[in-house]
Amino acid sequence: MAPFEILDERFRHYVLANAPLVKLGEGFAWLEGAVWFADQDCLLFSDLPNDRIMRWTEDGGMSVFRRPSGFANGHTRDVQGRLIGCSHQHRCITRTELDGRITVLADRYGGKRLNSPNDVICRSDGTIWFSDPHYGINTDYEGGKQIPELPPTLYRLDPKDGTLRVMADDFEGPNGLAFSPDERLLYVAESGRQFAADPVQHIRVFDVLDEGKLLSAGRIFHTITPGFADGFRLDQDGNLWSSAGDGVHCIAPDGTKLGSISVPFTVSNLTFGGRNRCRLFICASHTLFAIYTNQRGAERP
Repeated sequence: MAPFEILDERFRHYVLANAPLVKLGEGFAWLEGAVWFADQDCLLFSDLPNDRIMRWTEDGGMSVFRRPSGFANGHTRDVQGRLIGCSHQHRCITRTELDGRITVLADRYGGKRLNSPNDVICRSDGTIWFSDPHYGINTDYEGGKQIPELPPTLYRLDPKDGTLRVMADDFEGPNGLAFSPDERLLYVAESGRQFAADPVQHIRVFDVLDEGKLLSAGRIFHTITPGFADGFRLDQDGNLWSSAGDGVHCIAPDGTKLGSISVPFTVSNLTFGGRNRCRLFICASHTLFAIYTNQRGAERP
């Protein structure tokens, strides 16, 4: 049986009845930060509590890309194709240069240390946007307990001059983030109070103004249930494919849930990749899955 739930006929076009959910690897601790390298035909992702970044290829299977990783979480690629990463332990944003050197791009704001950068994306103008909640330094599981010095914040980093700018600071716990295909909208997961009786589990959306230098007041785009939104990606039609407690939810630009892909474990993150960017790679707790779709992911740097 195909692992799809179709709630809206629009979703039927995006899924393949004969495409199975395939297990690519298991035995990890908690997976995050999946990013596809089309030029190397490989997937990188974080095995966060085990302090390592893993590499998967169709022909070579699984291998360790980097260990230790500074308890890396989210990843993306910049416009030059370099790996941009979030480190919980070192509380910073890093860039892996083409020769393998690691450069720290940002670790402080206003003289105070960042908290635990969580997820990161790159805009076509080269700016790097990232969420900085407290999650990663609240426990010893993901890099070690440390004292937060700043409120949970969404930042914009201009690597040309190192300028770090607050874009929004009214979050309880900013998490995953992604631009719409035309970069006019920015989606950000709000997942504060995850284990409280009244958790926050919605996705906010902002208008991107002034050539990417300003955000409008955010509004609630969609509320994920069960569970909450951690990481997500958009497809070329502007639909948002989000992690959830029971799998992957596909949400239309108008906020309507179109359908879902059932996954046996809690999904934390995902990305499009593979041939024509139509294969969805899914980080689900301790297991990496993949499934082919009839939709292509939005082209991002």
